Amino acid sequence: MYRFGSWDRLPRPLRIILARLPMIVPQMLGVIFVTFILVRLLPGDPTLLMLGNMATPESIANLREQLGLNGTLLEQFWNYMANVLQGDLGTSLFTSNPVVTDLIERAPATLELITYSMILTVLLAVSIAVIAVVRPRGIFDYGSRIYGLAAGAIPDFWVGLLLIFFLFSLAGIAPAPFGRIDPMLDTPAAVTGFYTIDSLIAGDLTAFVSSLGRLMLPVLTLTIVNAGALMKMTKTTFADIWRSDFIRHQRASGLPERIIIRNALRNSLPPIITMVGFLVGFLLGAAVLVETIFSWGGLGQYAVQSVINSDYPALQGFVLVASAFILVVYLIVDILYELADPRIRV
Repeated sequence: MYRFGSWDRLPRPLRIILARLPMIVPQMLGVIFVTFILVRLLPGDPTLLMLGNMATPESIANLREQLGLNGTLLEQFWNYMANVLQGDLGTSLFTSNPVVTDLIERAPATLELITYSMILTVLLAVSIAVIAVVRPRGIFDYGSRIYGLAAGAIPDFWVGLLLIFFLFSLAGIAPAPFGRIDPMLDTPAAVTGFYTIDSLIAGDLTAFVSSLGRLMLPVLTLTIVNAGALMKMTKTTFADIWRSDFIRHQRASGLPERIIIRNALRNSLPPIITMVGFLVGFLLGAAVLVETIFSWGGLGQYAVQSVINSDYPALQGFVLVASAFILVVYLIVDILYELADPRIRV
């Protein structure tokens, strides 16, 4: 009785966090094991890729011993787990750097791309959905229907190539789709890893404008592809709330429309928060192709290079970091969901 009374006296956000944290450990272990097995099933022998077709059996055997590829899969997995628990994800076969170092160097580029894409996606999708419901049979209503049907069928790499062709090649209003900043400029001193923020901290407006411009095409690509799903979800949920009895009562009571819209949107938050969390995880996967198209140099491009070169440690490190990131995002989504809906008891 005392234990449950102490639990109930804890702040609700803390109870949510404590109830969700134990689930992350078995999920991460399962992800590591499945990833380890699947990566080993990829075609190609990394030793042959590194040594070439003229390699002798002795040199191949020696390299496999150095890379820890000898022994059974179970033995390799236990050795890998022991290293992971010590913070060692191995050495990349392609870059010859520790995988942890490669991931730390490339993670800010991907996070910057995902962050700005998600902000623009939420602002665009929610705004269009609310206007379409509040002003039915208008241009936003009909436009959202057409866009909602087309967005899910548009591949991100195709959108990226179209934007490069029209905005860079023809119109010339977008910078060259190569990298995060103009190669003629010095990269700002790393503080957050986000070039836009670091350049402002350093007071370098030229680097800020360049890094912001380089974000335009990849961010637009991810936003155009992913905003449709969030817009449809928001429109459906907000429309049900907008036609509910308590909204009609507020309208009859003479409340200003902006207050009514705010109340309706607040009651629509739980499913919207869930969809946003799903999109954040999806954006991490979509960044694989988008980063390759725009030579972004983030985790996505690193993952593609790892697959091409059968770089087991690098690919496993990427999946491990991506899984941890997604699990943290889903934990935050659970917390926000339950904070938005006080009826849920923890």
